[in-house]
Amino acid sequence: MSATRWIVGLTGGIGSGKSAASDRFGECGAAIVDTDLIARQLTAPGGAAVPAIRDAFGDALISADGALDRDAMRARVFAHPAERQRLEAILHPMIRAESDRQCAEADAPYVVLVVPLLIESGTYRQRCQRIAVVDCEEAVQVARVMRRSGLPPAQVEAIMAAQLPRADRLAAADDVIDNSGDLDHLHRQVDALHQRYLALASA
Repeated sequence: MSATRWIVGLTGGIGSGKSAASDRFGECGAAIVDTDLIARQLTAPGGAAVPAIRDAFGDALISADGALDRDAMRARVFAHPAERQRLEAILHPMIRAESDRQCAEADAPYVVLVVPLLIESGTYRQRCQRIAVVDCEEAVQVARVMRRSGLPPAQVEAIMAAQLPRADRLAAADDVIDNSGDLDHLHRQVDALHQRYLALASA
């Protein structure tokens, strides 16, 4: 595998700070491939996934501008778990193909592949040389998500309950980034990992 395709899988629970960590890796010089961003592009107005979503779920879940109505879909999949599987069957192959393309074309010493459900999605593990988990206390996660999104605590906790337990994420990690402190604390850890990944990617 060439140096530009040496891949670190970056994951963590909702509100753990994946975006802050991936932003710092990008500042250090890594290529960032973010599957959440890809998903938003696929479901934006004119996005490649919108016709299939419309066919599967009807017009009620498509906004007036032609994008996926994310709030309506979130409510639907929490009320009906089988609907989540229908949505994932549409999105996941498209996300996989686009993330593969971006990883292959990356012009950087290594790639950080940001996948919220990386450990749950077994195939992603096979694509990564290292798994880095961004971690913090669950109460901190809840507070951050409430502050960011305005969701009530019960809904945040429901989202967290649908994700892999914190202990399981940590058990799968090659590297843990503790994001319970301030941004400087996070940046110091990312900077140290960046130096380690540069060495591993060039070995």
